[in-house]
Amino acid sequence: MDKREKLVVLGGGESGVGAAILGKVKNMEVFLSDMGTIAPAYRETLVEEGIDFEEGRHTEERILDADIVVKSPGIPPTAPMVKKLVEKGVPVLSEIEFAGRYTDAKMVCITGSNGKTTTTLLTYHILKEAGINVGLAGNVGKSLALQVAREHHDVYVIELSSFQLENMYDFKADIAVIMNITPDHLDRYDHKMENYVKAKFRILQNQTSNDYFIYWQDDPIVREQIRQIQVEAMQLPFSEMRQEGSDAYVEEGIVRFITPQEVWGIPRDKLSLTGLHNLYNSMAAGLSASLLNIRNENIRKALEDFEAVEHRLEYVGQAGGVRYVNDSKATNVNSTWYALESMTTPTVLILGGKDKGNDYTEIEGLVGEKVKAIVCMGKDNAKLLDFFSGKVPLIKDTHSIEDAVRECAAVAEKGDTVLLSPCCASFDLFKSYEDRGEQFKELVGRLPGFSK
Repeated sequence: MDKREKLVVLGGGESGVGAAILGKVKNMEVFLSDMGTIAPAYRETLVEEGIDFEEGRHTEERILDADIVVKSPGIPPTAPMVKKLVEKGVPVLSEIEFAGRYTDAKMVCITGSNGKTTTTLLTYHILKEAGINVGLAGNVGKSLALQVAREHHDVYVIELSSFQLENMYDFKADIAVIMNITPDHLDRYDHKMENYVKAKFRILQNQTSNDYFIYWQDDPIVREQIRQIQVEAMQLPFSEMRQEGSDAYVEEGIVRFITPQEVWGIPRDKLSLTGLHNLYNSMAAGLSASLLNIRNENIRKALEDFEAVEHRLEYVGQAGGVRYVNDSKATNVNSTWYALESMTTPTVLILGGKDKGNDYTEIEGLVGEKVKAIVCMGKDNAKLLDFFSGKVPLIKDTHSIEDAVRECAAVAEKGDTVLLSPCCASFDLFKSYEDRGEQFKELVGRLPGFSK
């Protein structure tokens, strides 16, 4: 009898548990190890599946005995256990790489510093509405490995972070999308932008001339990287205004799409998602769907009826004639730039959280143009107060969401917008950006005269 391959999974979250189940389905000897505490739902699944696991520790001898390791994207390559595995020559893969080995489905893969979640969900929505047997995976939806183990899809739409791309080697995207690249997570990449860019561009590896690469034509970092490498795939750039080579652009109020299959358009004011960033998201999703031979009337309808992503420029409601918008997903400066760009009324802006080495000069101009007050919300607001003091009529220093919402309600006047778009990670005061957004919505909902 052949010896069973030993699979060790590091991390007991969505991707780790999915990889463990796929390993079990493929008759591997599976062991899952998590240095932290495994969430009750995932622990229950592992018990039900009869998968051997541990939490609160890493048993080194068992892990180093693996034939193959799948690690959570949150575990950095510098983690001691990962370094030992690499030194020993044990293959360390991402869950996406592992799952990709067991499916021949078409892969639409989307990355970028901002906009990737909305673009992923919008692409999935278009395909699903068109009747395609499609799965949603990566940073959103269910684990790709779990879906490969338990379901069958003809196409997967996958949101990929740079962390996931680090440990992908043989996986191939049929359609690769890069929305944009701006500084983010540089602490993971030795504070070198080129390392972060290279991680993002791994989405193109293994592509051939039969595949497609969709990207934002005006991104200087993406453009420069394309100049430095050889791109095998057919390129389909998009831009707000028509340029040489543009395959999606706006002309006379019509968003035009040009693909090898056809040319079609949709009035910009018919798009369900507003703002310049959402125009780009719609272009990338529309091009992806066209390349999969979805009829343009199906794409049009889906672009018109898609509902916005929670915590991304999400309209919460109004109180006292003031609009409240939840953009808690804005965890970097560029994301907040897009949020401010879409504001059409005087804005009270909530900033703050865990700073990842932010450079606020990128939003300085828009803040001066659109923001009447900044309410800082974080454990330590010194950097924000230093940078923005004197650049807005009013700046407030708060250290809780309750105080921040109270200050906003006091400062904002009828016709204003209160925008939670923090520029920063949430981990100083909250469990996650979702937790931050939910708390904001709950507090706004309690304001006198609140209505949707």
